[in-house]
Amino acid sequence: MPRNNYDKEFKTTLVELLNTGKTVQSLSDEYVVSTASINRWKKEFDPKHRIASEESKEILLKIKALEKELKKIKLERDILKKAVIIFSKNDR
Repeated sequence: MPRNNYDKEFKTTLVELLNTGKTVQSLSDEYVVSTASINRWKKEFDPKHRIASEESKEILLKIKALEKELKKIKLERDILKKAVIIFSKNDR
């Protein structure tokens, strides 16, 4: 099957039509475009979806930073536990 190249204006027009209440299937039938393409364009050009994906990226970065900090704190805690055991043996 040949691959069609659609310009940005066509893609954004279809996304705008989606936002007016038309379904992906009806647009797919009317403009002879695959539903997968329309869904991909929706993710790419819909401003509401773009904001959500940017927020989720920020959240993922924050989660990674917190996981890194948690790992460091657990390591410090384990070192302190071992130090307490060592020093408590020397007191006896």
